[in-house]
Amino acid sequence: MAHAATFVVCLVAFAALALGTERQQDELFGQPLAPRATWLWRLLGWGALVVALAIIVQAQGWSMGLVSYSGHTSLAAGIVLGALIVHSRTRGRR
Repeated sequence: MAHAATFVVCLVAFAALALGTERQQDELFGQPLAPRATWLWRLLGWGALVVALAIIVQAQGWSMGLVSYSGHTSLAAGIVLGALIVHSRTRGRR
């Protein structure tokens, strides 16, 4: 259960961090968001990463928790990046 929760929180975190960049805001919304909204997306992303770390360390301890956290963040970041690439390429074909 801790692995699933950690992975989902990491996925949300990286999606929020992506929405906290002007490049992705332009790509997804057609214009950059207000500076406050950008700051809130970034805060949500980093906060979610801290929550994910707390979940997995609570379940597995520091040694294995950090190893699992590294794997979850890598996979989640890869999925978000892949989704952004697919969105960009399919949007260009329309």
